[in-house]
Amino acid sequence: MIKERMTPEELSLLTGYSRQTINKWVRKEGWVTSPKPGVQGGKARLVHVNEKVREFIHSARKVSDAPDIPESTCHGSSLHTLLQTLANEMTPDEQKQLASLIVREGITGLLQRLGIRDQN
Repeated sequence: MIKERMTPEELSLLTGYSRQTINKWVRKEGWVTSPKPGVQGGKARLVHVNEKVREFIHSARKVSDAPDIPESTCHGSSLHTLLQTLANEMTPDEQKQLASLIVREGITGLLQRLGIRDQN
């Protein structure tokens, strides 16, 4: 999920680029940041995710033959993280339609549509 303020690590999971690359973009593009609360030393920063940052990140996503999900998210990560990443890749209208389907069908109906659960 894209939040109002995110760490470079969180942004790296969304884009497939390294945390170092995200930090380079922060400096080069002049993105607004603020100190991360609770971290001493002043180096941990939160990027203020405004429309300019969203557009840049969306256009900079890595393109490959693989699905648009960063490899670091697919292997060894939780289903929750994977679903968040997938939702972040969807347009707001697609997100709304998926949410409507889940509410309307419920988890049982969704699993039946996917062929995971038998209809009773």
